[in-house]
Amino acid sequence: MCTTCGCGETGSTQHHANDPAHEHEHVLADGRVVRHSHDADGHAAHTHPDGEARRIRVEQDLLAKNDALAAVNRHRLEHAGTFAVNLMSSPGSGKTTLLVRTLRALEGLPLAVVEGDQQTDLDAKRIEATGVKAVQINTGKGCHLDAAMIGRALDQLPPLPHGLLFIENVGNLVCPAGFDLGEKRKVVVVSVTEGEDKPLKYPDMFAVADLVLVNKVDLLPHVEFDVAELEANVHRVRPGVPILRLSAKTGEGFDPWLGWLRRGLPVSHGERAHA
Repeated sequence: MCTTCGCGETGSTQHHANDPAHEHEHVLADGRVVRHSHDADGHAAHTHPDGEARRIRVEQDLLAKNDALAAVNRHRLEHAGTFAVNLMSSPGSGKTTLLVRTLRALEGLPLAVVEGDQQTDLDAKRIEATGVKAVQINTGKGCHLDAAMIGRALDQLPPLPHGLLFIENVGNLVCPAGFDLGEKRKVVVVSVTEGEDKPLKYPDMFAVADLVLVNKVDLLPHVEFDVAELEANVHRVRPGVPILRLSAKTGEGFDPWLGWLRRGLPVSHGERAHA
């Protein structure tokens, strides 16, 4: 898990060649230090200092703080009239290629991107080549974006009235599912080069999806992949969630995706008056 060191998890052992029986410490992502010992076989001898209850309390506090910051982000985005979409997937699903084609297709709308990666700004450069402003967030060893990161990114972006903010999360099918960023919608991208069982293996991710995109359908003639089976597995986890098939490379199936995005745009006061 991203909020603990993992030393107490089943099957987790850390061997030290010179001194199997020892004490050592882990520095966690939030700066806390936890110490624990290992016996002569290299197994963790005990749990964290205050036990399981403390670990759960720390995780609850962390998520509560994140949720509070996400609420601030959500109010800020809604007040600005911005439709924020959190794009999540495993690495290599084609999120950035999908995003580049989407931005070009939506040219003329106010657009911006928050780009999350552990390292490099390669994807942000691809985004900015479209003429759209991108804010790069490098998480280092972190496996997901959080609400505080998004809040700081919003400080670097212009207002997007009746526009779209895309948040491209770190490629990971686990941790991003647990962190609200203040977005309006969560979109999970899965490609036909992955297994049909992904929704069953990573149910938390698909359970929070407002839309599932099946990408790289142009490769279907060349891979063994059953789209119907994938979609059935998605609906086992998230009954009724809409699923769209498309290709970020060729543009096949893009009109329904673009239509979904346009329907999510806030209605301006002028449009509301003429409705």
